Amino acid sequence: MDDKLRLAFGVMGNAASMLLYAAPILTFCSIIRKKSTQEFSCVPYIVALLNCLLYTWYGLPIVSCGWENFSLITINSLGILLESSFIIIYLCFASTRVKGKAVYLQLSLIQAKVAAMTTAIVAVFGVTSLISAFVFHNHHDRKVFVGSIGLVASVAMYSSPLVAVKQVIEMKSVKYMPFYLSFFSFLASSDWMVYGILSHDLFLTIPSLVGCPLSMFQLGLYCKYRDTALVEEVTHKCDVEMNEEETKHVQLVTVV
Repeated sequence: MDDKLRLAFGVMGNAASMLLYAAPILTFCSIIRKKSTQEFSCVPYIVALLNCLLYTWYGLPIVSCGWENFSLITINSLGILLESSFIIIYLCFASTRVKGKAVYLQLSLIQAKVAAMTTAIVAVFGVTSLISAFVFHNHHDRKVFVGSIGLVASVAMYSSPLVAVKQVIEMKSVKYMPFYLSFFSFLASSDWMVYGILSHDLFLTIPSLVGCPLSMFQLGLYCKYRDTALVEEVTHKCDVEMNEEETKHVQLVTVV
């Protein structure tokens, strides 16, 4: 019964994590459409990539006993593909040429920073996998080593949207803190917390215990400033409509 329940929460955890990793698709559609990264931060996607790399390695038989954590491999492999795609798109549009040397220089610095962070997390993963494979000689020690680093990365992933909190509070707007990222983060952390408890695995349980309250805080912040974002959207729409009417009026007067 426990194995079936564990499998069920593993499947639900996969579904919730898939939604979490796919949530930024809407954000990146906006970036592609506007050909600008705007004020969005790439940090959450870089941290998520490290988390996916580590937990894919954690789930493989070289670290875990057999295929006991196969659920981790399937979803985190998809996560690696999605997060890598988001980072590449971000790099492409962070380097888009704009008028003004100062602004272009700023964008180039952002691009260099993102590339450096991505290289750093890939290096961390590479060192972790090599040490776990060649220094430790049993599954328990490998799980403790990789799980400890994965725990830090997972907590960082769940808390990464908090980089926008200061901006949200100052602007009193949730424009740059996507709702679905926080909502699916809450669902995923809840499912994996139960999965970790049923598996008696602290390295799966502890990150989710931290991720749940952090995600709830982000959702609470979204609810608080959501009305402000709606007012801004309505105001912007009205301004656009007024500008269109003024343009039509000027054209009519010119014709007359």
